[in-house]
Formats: sequence, C-alpha cells, structure tokens
Amino acid sequence: MISFASLWVFLLLPLPLLVFWVAPPHREESNAIRIPFFRHVVQAAGIEPRSGSIIRTRTWAQTVLVIFIWLMLLTALARPEKLGDPVIIEKSARDVVLSLDISGSMDQRDFQAPDGTPKQRLAAVKDVLSNFIANRKGDRMALIIFGTRAFVQAPFTEDLKSLNGFLDQTEVGMAGPNTALGDAIGLGIRTFESSDVEQRLMIVLSDGADTSSRMTPVNASAIAADKGVVIYTVGVGDPNASGEDRVDLDALQDIANRTGGEYFYADDEAALQATYQRIDELNPRTVETQSYRPRQSMAHYPLGIALLLILGGSLGQYVIQRRRGTA
Repeated sequence: MISFASLWVFLLLPLPLLVFWVAPPHREESNAIRIPFFRHVVQAAGIEPRSGSIIRTRTWAQTVLVIFIWLMLLTALARPEKLGDPVIIEKSARDVVLSLDISGSMDQRDFQAPDGTPKQRLAAVKDVLSNFIANRKGDRMALIIFGTRAFVQAPFTEDLKSLNGFLDQTEVGMAGPNTALGDAIGLGIRTFESSDVEQRLMIVLSDGADTSSRMTPVNASAIAADKGVVIYTVGVGDPNASGEDRVDLDALQDIANRTGGEYFYADDEAALQATYQRIDELNPRTVETQSYRPRQSMAHYPLGIALLLILGGSLGQYVIQRRRGTA
C-alpha cells in the first residue's frame, strides 16, 4: 500500500497555470541582419523601428514533457511511502523484584526434594526460582539478596537468562550471616524508583527473623504501600526454632497484609513450587501492546524519473538545434 506523508503538496498542481496567466512571458533577444536601406524600408512601410525580442513557443510534445516533469516533482515532494505489514510490540506493564534471604540459616538441609532426599534450603529455592523466572517472559525483573546487609544482585532487566545466571552465582553467607528483612524491602523500594510502570510487585523470601535492619519491616512495608508496591512474602524456615533461625511468620504476614499482597509458607520443595505457581496465578503476565507499520520512502523514484526527463528533454533540444544549424 502506498501513502503520501505530505498529501497537501498536490494543492500546488495548478501553480504553473497561475504563473502562465499572471506573470509576463519570457522574452529573448534575437540576432538580426542589418541592411543599408533599412531606413527607407521602414519609411515606406510607415512604421517606427525599435528594439525587439521573440517569445518562444513550445510544441505539444514539449508541453506534455514539462507537465509530466512537474507532476513527478510534486509526487516526490509529497513523500510517497510504502506501508509494510503491521508490527505488534508487547511491552511489560509490570516490574518484579525478587528479594532472597541468603543468611547462614539457608544452608540447612531440611528441605525435601521430589524424590524424598534432603536438600539445602537455598538450593531448593534457587531451583524453584529459576523456573519461575524463566516463565516470566516479557517482564522486567530485578534480584536483591540480603543477609546482614541487602544488595542489588541484578538491576531491572528483560534478559531473564542473565538474571538466572546471577541467581546461580548466589551462595549462602555472601551478604552476612544475619537477616536484614526491613533493609531488603527498603532497597527494593529504591530499586522501583527507576521504574516507570504503575504495577510493581515484590516477592520476599526469608527463613529467619529480622535482626540487623536499620529500618523495621513494619516501617518498610508502610512505605512500600504508600509507593504502590505490592509485596508477596514466602516463609521457608522453622517457626519453632529459636533466635535468628526462627522464621517470623507473623511479621511476613503483616508485611503482605499492609501492602495488599499475600503470605505463604513452604516447608519443602513441592510446597515452595506450589507457592510460586499460586503467585503466578494471582499475577498473570500484564503487557502493553503497541503496533506500528514500517514505512519505506519511495520519493527517489519520481525524483529520478523527473531528472531523466529533464536530461532527455535537454538532450533532445540540443540535437534539434544542431540539426537546424547544419541545415
């Protein structure tokens, strides 16, 4: 399909006719032969001699050629474009932050694999998270790890393979042995400051109680709610343990409730897998769809035709004049 970006240019189509009617004709001086009895001739004819000029006239072929050249120039100025097939682009309408506890207690081997064998908590979490990340195609995701301190392991990216690579490099104790749950939520909120989408989701997984945060989880969750960040919390530790090894299920549930999210508890790999499937069901992929049609300029075609016609007409005129000169 052909379209014109500047269709109004064709309003100039009658411009040469207007110039022909309004502007004076172009006159050219011509050489003449002077005769010695010129004065007697004009006296006998009763006319007064004066300087003269000629107005050249065009043949019908030249007129058609000029009109066609004008049409080609206008067509080029109107910028003809060839429209391609519509291209649809899907852009994620939501950003997701994964906040993962890697404190010392995540090294315990109290998780059960599908075959019943004991498995390290972090290894089980990483296996489940890897599948969860791989199924979020089109979403932008970031990874935060926390122990004694919270760190951004991977900023927002749509390259989910790279994100899984950063997750694989995560090891127990990298961020310290304690649990800074409140600071992890606060860092997630700051990470969302670079996001320009309205839907913001944070998934926090922890197996202990907050012991080293400079910001309490309650305050952090209140700020998250004010910023429009929805937090889903997942507890994977032992609620009956003591000290830092006891997962604070009440705190995790309070965080989720304050932000409009949900709380989950998983004590083995199968339950953890079911937890992330439930999160996926509650938050299906949300996208913004944009479409456009690629345009290919074709202005060079009429412009090239006009140039060829001008060169051809000039060459034809030159040949005619040469023949007249030799005749």
